[in-house]
Amino acid sequence: MAALLGRDDQALSRVPDQARHSWWSVATQRFGQTTALSQLLLGATLGFGMTFWGAFVAITIGAVLLNVLAVTVGVIGQREGLSTALLSRWTGFGHAGSAMLGLIIALSCTGWFGVQTGLAGGTLAGVAGVLPSPVWSLIFGLAVTVIAACGVRWMAWAAHVAVPAFLLLLVWLVLTSVGDVASTLASPAPGPPIGMLTAITLVTGSFIVGAAIAPDMTRFNRSEADVVKQTVLGITAGEWVISLAGVVIAHGLGSTDVMGVIGRSSGWIGALVVVTAVLKINDWNLYSASLGLVNFFDAVFDVRISRAQVTVVVGCAGSFLAAAGIVHQFSGFLAVLGVVFPPVAGIMIAEYYVVRRWRNEIISTRPRVPRSAPSWVPATVVIWPVAAVAGELLPFGQSSVNALVLAFALYVAAGRLDLLRMRTRRATNRKVVGEASAA
Repeated sequence: MAALLGRDDQALSRVPDQARHSWWSVATQRFGQTTALSQLLLGATLGFGMTFWGAFVAITIGAVLLNVLAVTVGVIGQREGLSTALLSRWTGFGHAGSAMLGLIIALSCTGWFGVQTGLAGGTLAGVAGVLPSPVWSLIFGLAVTVIAACGVRWMAWAAHVAVPAFLLLLVWLVLTSVGDVASTLASPAPGPPIGMLTAITLVTGSFIVGAAIAPDMTRFNRSEADVVKQTVLGITAGEWVISLAGVVIAHGLGSTDVMGVIGRSSGWIGALVVVTAVLKINDWNLYSASLGLVNFFDAVFDVRISRAQVTVVVGCAGSFLAAAGIVHQFSGFLAVLGVVFPPVAGIMIAEYYVVRRWRNEIISTRPRVPRSAPSWVPATVVIWPVAAVAGELLPFGQSSVNALVLAFALYVAAGRLDLLRMRTRRATNRKVVGEASAA
């Protein structure tokens, strides 16, 4: 049945060498994640309160911070060939913590999948003039579900089509919305000023969740150098191209109403801007959600389910919720979920590179998955929420970066003080499925 629905893509095993992809293919998908409408809106926000070059500096600094995080945690995923949720079992969280993380990833990514599906559906309904918005949301959501269920190879092809199309449409949008681009670059900020620290905070906060769960994507890279290349190109180019386009539009129009500009564009061109922007990030929302749920069911119920089947179920549910308009009521809740991801990256980096309590076990079992893991790590149960809350409450710095650094420091301290006591989950006798097979 799983074969009929799509590919499992080593959801509960390591990605073997023969299933790895070229760095360019993965970079295209990473670039597709950062070239979303949210980045265009972010750029417009910065452009309304900053000069073009001031915004450029803020975007560049934010991109550097995101690159450092995504590369550091992404290299772990590349080396071990494991998804974020599954990898967390041996990087500080244990079975219980990884189950919770997998569920949070699933909830967050499914929620954003629904929100963006609803956005695409509303846009298509307005342009087509036939069929109501809920029907278009269902059509678009189910189309993305098919792509995500078929696995990374289909998602790569979707990105190869959607990314160039979106960039061409974006160039057209800028040229038709802004009269003299050269003078626009030298113009003062049209709105109330935004400070540099606030601007950097906005840039890093816009994609820190995607950077924190980088192993979901980098497990398909062939080398650490590929991780660096695809991350730096994907994130930096995405931030520069899309966010700076938003800056130019805000300066040219003296407004942050990017969606209004798109809506006033020539019919289907405006709709295609939205559709291509949403498609190339929404398939990854659904893909990461399915990986999180597969890990959750395996860790909690010791049940192995097909990633492709989970993708179909979650995609259908998210599409129906988008059609019903329910997901928009949970945007605040989804934003709150986002604060739990930076400490996760901090703990994983601290365990894998510094503390190394379980690193030998995960390395020595390659290419298989370790057959046992800590059931839970009490220190992590404390560090995770404390870092998340403290990161939000500290009166200085950027909340996500604060939470990540604090989680890293606390976990290293716990390791040095020998506070990482744990209960170990015994190995099972069941066969590990697909450990050395390609997708």
